Amino acid sequence: MALQLPVRAADVLSGAYTNGLRDEIAFGNGDLIRSLESLGIAGPYKTVSPWELEDLRGQRKINAGGYAAIPFGDQFPPLIEFLQSFLAQDRSIGLPQQSASHWRAALETNLVALLTQFAPSHADSRVFFSNSGTEAIETALKFVKAARPKAKEIINFKGAYHGKTFGALAVTPNNEYQELFRPLMPNVTTLPYGDAAALESTIKQLGADKICAVMLEPVQGEAGVIAPPDGFLAEIGRLCRKHGILIIADEIQTGLGRTGHYFASIAAGLEPDIITLAKPLGGGILAIGATIARKTIFNKTLAGFSSKRHSNTFGGNSISMALGMKCLELIIDNDLPERSARLGAMALERFKVLKEKYPTLLEDVRGAGLLIALQFRTVLPPKMIPGLEELVGELSGALGVRMIYEGGVVANFALSSKRVARFTPALNMPEDIFERLVSNVEKTIHGYKTANTMLRRMPLDRLIRLGRLGFAK
Repeated sequence: MALQLPVRAADVLSGAYTNGLRDEIAFGNGDLIRSLESLGIAGPYKTVSPWELEDLRGQRKINAGGYAAIPFGDQFPPLIEFLQSFLAQDRSIGLPQQSASHWRAALETNLVALLTQFAPSHADSRVFFSNSGTEAIETALKFVKAARPKAKEIINFKGAYHGKTFGALAVTPNNEYQELFRPLMPNVTTLPYGDAAALESTIKQLGADKICAVMLEPVQGEAGVIAPPDGFLAEIGRLCRKHGILIIADEIQTGLGRTGHYFASIAAGLEPDIITLAKPLGGGILAIGATIARKTIFNKTLAGFSSKRHSNTFGGNSISMALGMKCLELIIDNDLPERSARLGAMALERFKVLKEKYPTLLEDVRGAGLLIALQFRTVLPPKMIPGLEELVGELSGALGVRMIYEGGVVANFALSSKRVARFTPALNMPEDIFERLVSNVEKTIHGYKTANTMLRRMPLDRLIRLGRLGFAK
């Protein structure tokens, strides 16, 4: 009997397959899709322009989502045209694990050249490619462990988000994500973010020879766009240099233009030993992770016949490297960091006016370039339902994302902050669409005014479904 698959690729491509929502619930991460469906934001969507989506009801939305991984919008024509040319003309092998690769070499060269313009000490640094940000973090952790084998402790910070694979999860201090999977990688010390004195005290307490590395984000994205106090990153750098401790800067979300800088850590006065990159390198089409490390550190893991000690089957594949090169060119040729800083400052100023006008809806507004957060008040008094404060906070953030969506804008949840909606629009979004994005948010906020209104306007049946999912284990 010949096997038959229920869905053919041609069915999806032609639009004949229309059961994506149903089948995701049945065969995928069903409760996630149920949660999104209860909020009315589950899609599936189709692309109207690189910066606008259309939902199943035919309503057009401006896409400020994508978790900073869509630097040019969806299906940006220059990227699609480049990929078509690549597929038509290139004759490189797809997975050059055991050979040199022009594409991999070219992207390595360009990344080191770009970094060296801002941090000359990285002129001889090396690059290791993987498939995602969390894999880039795993690589960085192995690099520092090999470089300082007698120093066991990794210092991280409260609110950090570095990923959910096993090593990355150990340095992502979020009990919801960690609890089921303990014991995790040991010897992780978590300090308050923004408190350099806490690091200095910890160095004295543990001893510098016991601390392998400090890992940090120059702006904490998933914590709700938390920027440290002025001088914090520079002081962390000074302390680490003084004591010979390595520094990993997680620039997966902040790097290559999102915050208004190519490297937010370096712009703030920190010169890391290792930088991890990912999201914008893939252009919203392919997944690319990159770990850039000083040569002396890199060679402690990958030297001589031990150069195969760490590897990645798909990392450095030719089509991803080619796309990464094109993405880097588009960011630089169009000076997208400058654009991000300018448009982000305009939006932030206007959103701060909303915070002052509606303090019972918005608790705070924060931003760094085109990484912007609205933090909501709780939809119910925090102590109204004892023991469920966290759930009420999560509901408040979810209803905030829903409210913004109803106003015509797709926003992101903040994975480590319960009451935050984040905006990560494409760095090249046309200014008229960006103006409409900001105006839509303003009009939506004007129409709600208080956090409790978000709760009262949620259909009861959807609220009940959300409640059931909130108590699911």
